[in-house]
Amino acid sequence: MSLNLASYIDHTILKQTTTIAEVDKVCVEASMSGFVSVCIPPRYVAGAKKLLDGSKVKVATVIGFPLGYNATDVKVREIEEAIAAGADELDMVIDLCALKSGDWGHLQREIEACLQPVKAADKILKVIVESGMLTDSELISCCQLYAQHDIDYMKTSTGFSGTGATVHAVSMMREFLPANIGIKASGGIRTYDFALELIEAGASRLGCSSSVQLIKEYNAALK
Repeated sequence: MSLNLASYIDHTILKQTTTIAEVDKVCVEASMSGFVSVCIPPRYVAGAKKLLDGSKVKVATVIGFPLGYNATDVKVREIEEAIAAGADELDMVIDLCALKSGDWGHLQREIEACLQPVKAADKILKVIVESGMLTDSELISCCQLYAQHDIDYMKTSTGFSGTGATVHAVSMMREFLPANIGIKASGGIRTYDFALELIEAGASRLGCSSSVQLIKEYNAALK
């Protein structure tokens, strides 16, 4: 099997009660396992960056998380502060209130504003659309909108909405997004079999809190 599962994983801890000790543990696990990144609350970015110094693990954090309806200038400020603290990647929740109200102009202005500091600093932006809350038509419209912009990934879910990643959503995103935009599946990925299904459907990143268990199952499957 040529798949290197660790190279897909953003090792994640984003619960509201996350402690610095838990973030340190996630950083050590990511470094030992060769995960792509850790995805952690903004307040812990600077410490994680220092702890991971010398490793290949990137530090990702979240913007407008988990509800997405922060004002655009607030999201821009969050992005700027996260980058200043050392974040390599920003996972930003779009304004779902605007989407559900049909205000695509707001989403256009939001992404234009939020991309500016990201690209100026040569960082990575992942746009979280909360696919489990969208109709197929709305998800396609998201793909069409964000395909016009220099985003790096579209991400399925925050993991806080009840419905996480699905093969159906990832397949649709892969069909309607250009090849240069990656797909991050996130939320509810607790088994290697499901992770593999998502990768086969088109996911190029996986946001997981059960990453270590997935690697154990993956290694067992190799034997």
